Amino acid sequence: MYKISEFAEITGLTKETLRYYAEVNLLEPAYIDPHNKYRYYDDGSYFLAILLGKLRRFGFTIQEMISVMEDESFYHLEDLLIQKRENIQHKIEDLREQTEEIDDFLESGREDENDD
Repeated sequence: MYKISEFAEITGLTKETLRYYAEVNLLEPAYIDPHNKYRYYDDGSYFLAILLGKLRRFGFTIQEMISVMEDESFYHLEDLLIQKRENIQHKIEDLREQTEEIDDFLESGREDENDD
């Protein structure tokens, strides 16, 4: 069993994040000491914590993460990851288009300056 500070260190999640995840029922401690209210996590929690860290890094919302965790078989996880990847690729394309538009706009302003 790991205290919350130890578990935070090995998973890369902050203590505050772990507390929040417990509050929204994403990742509850394996044990809470009834006397001092210390939270303890076990090895089984480790995989879930790493998964949640990855999902957060991939841009999943809390609601999306909850839906993944509610599907304990993770049956739909691959589909969700593929969909998230497609969304990211669309955003990348949109950002490329925006940078091209900015470049074009800047260039048109420079041409106007040169005409003076």
